[in-house]
Amino acid sequence: MTTPFPFTAVVGQDDLRLALLLNAVSPAVGGVLVRGEKGTAKSTAVRALSALLPEVAVVPGCRFSCDPAAPDPACPDGPHETGPGTQRPARMVELPVGASEDRLVGALDIERALAEGVKAFEPGLLADAHRGILYVDEVNLLHDHLVDLLLDAAAMGASYVEREGVSVRHAARFLLVGTMNPEEGELRPQLLDRFGLTVEVAASREPDQRVEVVRRRLAYDDDPAGFTERWADEESSVRAQVIAARALLPSVRLGDGALRQIAATCAAFEVDGMRADIVMARTATALAAWAGRTDVLAEDVRRAALLALPHRRRRNPFDAPGLDENKLDDTLEEFAEQEQEQSPEDDDPGPDGPDDSGGGGGQPPASDSDGPQGGDTGAQPEAGEGGQPQPSGSGEQQPVRASEPFRTKALSVPGIGEGAAGRRSRARTEHGRTTGSRRPQGALTKLHLAATVQAAAPHQLARGRAGRGLVVRRDDLRQATREGREGNLVLFVVDASGSMAARQRMSAVKGAVLSLLLDAYQRRDKVGLVTFRGSSADVALPPTSSVDAAAVRLESLPTGGRTPLAAGLLKARDVLRVERLRDPARRALVVVVTDGRATGGPEPVALAGRAARLFAADGVASVVVDCESGPVRLGLARQLAGELDGTAVTLDELRADSIAGLVKDVQRRAA
Repeated sequence: MTTPFPFTAVVGQDDLRLALLLNAVSPAVGGVLVRGEKGTAKSTAVRALSALLPEVAVVPGCRFSCDPAAPDPACPDGPHETGPGTQRPARMVELPVGASEDRLVGALDIERALAEGVKAFEPGLLADAHRGILYVDEVNLLHDHLVDLLLDAAAMGASYVEREGVSVRHAARFLLVGTMNPEEGELRPQLLDRFGLTVEVAASREPDQRVEVVRRRLAYDDDPAGFTERWADEESSVRAQVIAARALLPSVRLGDGALRQIAATCAAFEVDGMRADIVMARTATALAAWAGRTDVLAEDVRRAALLALPHRRRRNPFDAPGLDENKLDDTLEEFAEQEQEQSPEDDDPGPDGPDDSGGGGGQPPASDSDGPQGGDTGAQPEAGEGGQPQPSGSGEQQPVRASEPFRTKALSVPGIGEGAAGRRSRARTEHGRTTGSRRPQGALTKLHLAATVQAAAPHQLARGRAGRGLVVRRDDLRQATREGREGNLVLFVVDASGSMAARQRMSAVKGAVLSLLLDAYQRRDKVGLVTFRGSSADVALPPTSSVDAAAVRLESLPTGGRTPLAAGLLKARDVLRVERLRDPARRALVVVVTDGRATGGPEPVALAGRAARLFAADGVASVVVDCESGPVRLGLARQLAGELDGTAVTLDELRADSIAGLVKDVQRRAA
């Protein structure tokens, strides 16, 4: 067993350590989501937390960690008698991103359940994490069906395993801690709201602090046991402080004034629901207990807001999480002034509640802008329309802002795939409507009861059936085949050449791509971005689950130069080839955004046509968004769509109902 890195030896990361310790003091806070770039000690700090938690008393021999003082009456290992129990360290259970449903919730022996009526149940990770910590590294990459199970367990405090009328229930109350790199994709809002607190972490830019990080890490790697021993006193001190704060917590008084501050803050930031108010109240109480106080102060409310509200405030999908600290301070000051006016002592107008330190330690970084897309400060969209047009060979122009995004109809890849769960195209999945049955390949996960009974029925006499029970053998079991939805790889190939450089037109083009990105965000797709201009094509964003990263790259996309259309198509084909090796089950949808012109090099139009026909030979579903404008149109984009065996749609048609069946029409013609 490896020796964990000591919690107190983590350098910096004050916000992260505080959020974890507050949950150790009061598990009712609801867990922590740690967001940040790679290599910032996220996992190290979380794994070290379990060593600071007090031991828990459990019923001897109970696989579900029942509390001997109040055992679960419905425990599958019960009933239990009340007694002293045994002490053991608090557990930290890790949920792998690729875990199966059976590994998470447990496995029920369907064969014994049907044949003998016995609930033979093997507990899963939710049972192991009961009264401890459930840690999910890269939680944003967790499959949707596992997210649904986590949400159910977190909401009800129990896990249910139900299959064909046979059910098992056990308690599952745990501290949910997740880490994620936002560059790899965002969390579903439902799961995001289940985390009590959120913390943004980043590597220090101070040389002295970075030196200390390296020094401690090297010392730990050379001698883990010796390094841990050197930090034993600090670990014991923090553990004692956690125990003392837990003991003090019931005595902390959350007065009406603090509650009104919390309510005013949540209302000012327009958070949804009431969970934010409850989490802030619990966090402020835990902060007071951690500081050794029995009264909640205004500084506790402020710090609780910085930890509990950034991921709950209303924002567009591509806005960075964060909290405007100036707005927070203004809200608290305004509340304090109102309280002062209602007080009989009106002589002193100065508020005494808010902390005016203006940014103090321990808060997540604030967003750089209140507006979506970071408030591009380039030229106005209308500027330059009456000026001289840019020829296709002109130099680079400054980026323009995207126009207002709009709702698009769903584009889907035809046929039935087997990719990762999502909401775009039809696929064979573990969840969805039942379409048939087959013999199980590996572990049985979804029983098709009728097919199983039908397979076992002809053999009952030969198997010597006596009594009412059905004699079922392993060969009789049938797996249900189900059809649901998958996420796809939506690869955008965007023309950024001089022919697209009219500012109003490029703004509309970016708005259309942004609208499709919003659709991809909602449908749990991976996205990639290839741009072409000048003499070459570039992969602006390799395929990723971070749709907001694509939006950022799109916003800063410059235009100008020639139109190497063939280079853009060939670069996109290379991206798809590499991605098929990494994720062969995920099907692709290519969206080419261009006016169809091709310039630069010998025979650019013919070269683009040959590149398009290579795409068609690969059988990749494609849509061409025709950006040509003006009274005279050459129809080059529609010609390109024909060579791709795809369909062309104008920017105006992108909003229309006629877009719904575009890709299906492409494949129907190809067949």
